[in-house]
Amino acid sequence: MDLVPALEEPLKKVLGPATAKVMAEHLGLHTVGDLLHHYPRRYEERGQLTHLADLPLDEHATVVAQVADARLLTFSSPKAPRGKGQRLEVTITDGSGQLKLVFFGNGVHKPHKELLPGTRALFAGKVSVFNRRLQLAHPAYELLRGDDVTETVDTWAGALIPLYPATAKLESWKIAKAVQTVLPSAQEATDPLPESLRAGRDLVPLPEALLKIHRPHTKADIEDARSRLKWDEAFVLQVALARRRHADAQLPAVARKPKEDGLLSAFDAKLPFTLTEGQLKVSKEIFDDLATEHPMHRLLQGEVGSGKTMVALRAMLAVVDAGGQAAMLAPTEVLAQQHHRSITEMMGELAEGGMLGGAEHSTKVVLLTGSMGAAGRRQALLDLVTAEAGIVIGTHALIEDKVQFHDLGLVVVDEQHRFGVEQRDALRGKGKQPPHLLVMTATPIPRTVAMTVFGDLETSVLDQLPAGRSPIASHVVPAADKPHFLSRAWERVREEVSNGHQAYVVCPRIGDEDDDPKKSKKKPSPEDDAEKRPPLAVLDIADQLAKGPLQGLKVEVLHGRMPPDDKDAVMRRFAAGETDVLVATTVIEVGVNVPNATAMVIMDADRFGVSQLHQLRGRVGRGSAAGLCLLVTEMAEASPARQRLTAVASTLDGFELSRIDLEQRREGDVLGQAQSGARTSLRMLAVIDDEEIIAEARDEATAVVASDPDLEHLPGLRTALQALLDEEREQYLEKG
Repeated sequence: MDLVPALEEPLKKVLGPATAKVMAEHLGLHTVGDLLHHYPRRYEERGQLTHLADLPLDEHATVVAQVADARLLTFSSPKAPRGKGQRLEVTITDGSGQLKLVFFGNGVHKPHKELLPGTRALFAGKVSVFNRRLQLAHPAYELLRGDDVTETVDTWAGALIPLYPATAKLESWKIAKAVQTVLPSAQEATDPLPESLRAGRDLVPLPEALLKIHRPHTKADIEDARSRLKWDEAFVLQVALARRRHADAQLPAVARKPKEDGLLSAFDAKLPFTLTEGQLKVSKEIFDDLATEHPMHRLLQGEVGSGKTMVALRAMLAVVDAGGQAAMLAPTEVLAQQHHRSITEMMGELAEGGMLGGAEHSTKVVLLTGSMGAAGRRQALLDLVTAEAGIVIGTHALIEDKVQFHDLGLVVVDEQHRFGVEQRDALRGKGKQPPHLLVMTATPIPRTVAMTVFGDLETSVLDQLPAGRSPIASHVVPAADKPHFLSRAWERVREEVSNGHQAYVVCPRIGDEDDDPKKSKKKPSPEDDAEKRPPLAVLDIADQLAKGPLQGLKVEVLHGRMPPDDKDAVMRRFAAGETDVLVATTVIEVGVNVPNATAMVIMDADRFGVSQLHQLRGRVGRGSAAGLCLLVTEMAEASPARQRLTAVASTLDGFELSRIDLEQRREGDVLGQAQSGARTSLRMLAVIDDEEIIAEARDEATAVVASDPDLEHLPGLRTALQALLDEEREQYLEKG
């Protein structure tokens, strides 16, 4: 069955080209169906007014209020005709507070006639501050006339006024009028939910839900509509993911079972410690998957330092034992080199296959990155094709056409959110049959986000830290309010160094950008708005520290624009303990492992996201000495940025932080690379609050797909899926 033509109708035909153009460009709405799914953000009640006191600064807001006062002022202006300019100042009130509206020049005449004291209207505009008071300059407005039988009353009939996500180019009430025009088409919406599911959960039919969300008469209408529309979103998305899992389960793969007394046993026998219960449990889940004849698709979540690399390495060794090869993909060269170093160290002579002194069960572990010399690269490629190398670690250089494997059995992707879909698929295509896939992330992902974003992967979680890891103390350093706290921070760094330890200082910027050097060298004055000045830079801070508070210590810099060999040399010196303090950008965020580094100072910490701060902090306390992390900020105590830092300082539980992160930011941001799809497909569903719906929808979707993989008996669902899987969203789901 085809898509319902009424909902496919282009808005251009229904609303006219001008309005349709703005809707397409600013709101991404192209068809009648798109507009029907552009839901109100909230509702105003006729009898109640928005709290003007709560208006967000610099945001586009819509308020319902009453005119308290209106004055036409004349002032001298050389630009105005006859040297006199006019300004209309209107004060509106809603009982909670007042707001000033200003109109200038020729724009004063109409509002001067219409906005008389006592008049009620909807006002929309960007909230700004003038003379320390909130104001709207030249707001658009729509009068709300009591009993006049006019278009307005029809438009705003009903007790609840819907307020839509709007833009400066298109106010909420204009969107409401457009919705009014297309609302009759809602009757023709095909229901994606199977009848049994809808009836079983007592959900209203889709046409009724669309009517109630746009034209509710009571709050109960809104609730009915919301619970129905949330189910649609959760269910259609989970069906897409369930079909993906189902299709993957049909793919053939080579089952890989480790040998009784092969490489893996030899490796386990020489480990100087015992694996944690968590590592053993997760390893078993992975080995069970590897032993089946369809490809494993597993997400391994683990806190920084929970031993994910060890689990991944054992999986790679098991595959090598079974005659296959394993590839590990890292997001940066620094990290690929680091993994290569730590894996060859962990394996010892087991990584010296084909060399004198190599163990009986051994293989070669090669590194492949973009900046390698031609000879090293040629040798690495040869080792892969001949199966001399069982394990290869590299950046996306591994994906290039030239790279050929003898028999690729397992792909391990480190830090999933940094890898594009195409890259993963390209690597997958290098196996004779699809290889098994293990995705690792140190960013804790709440269960619901995992079900939504990585819904096509099975999930394993490592949540215990290995023995011997030390706790990390974190503190916020308010540099603007209490400058002596910052001086104390540098003293603490000196103390750590004098105790034989090392420290990181992290800055948001490198500092060799093409900006005016005078600007970046300028020390920010306290009066400078912390938001306005450029973020602190590695090169400036390193210079200031070496000449000032950390004089006499060995300070080096590390950032992403250094040549790879220089980066590696800096890291080696730091790892060897030759450098006391490393001033770096976030290149150290992932995977850098120096157990002797015990302190970290993060400058302008408010410029980093919650999970990024948590990742960075995981670089210290990796040895037996306790870690210290100082979050330096100039933000005021009451600011959201400061509250975010306080939250990070108060807990080491990454899952708890990811919840805080999700609650504080728009969900789209947190869904990482899934953003494009999440933005467009999740309008009503809140990933954190609707955990129950998502979990139930996943179960229902799995059952539906198991009994009818092609959805032959559910044309409405098939239609909704096609709409979800347009190109942009296809990418979103292509995370598998």
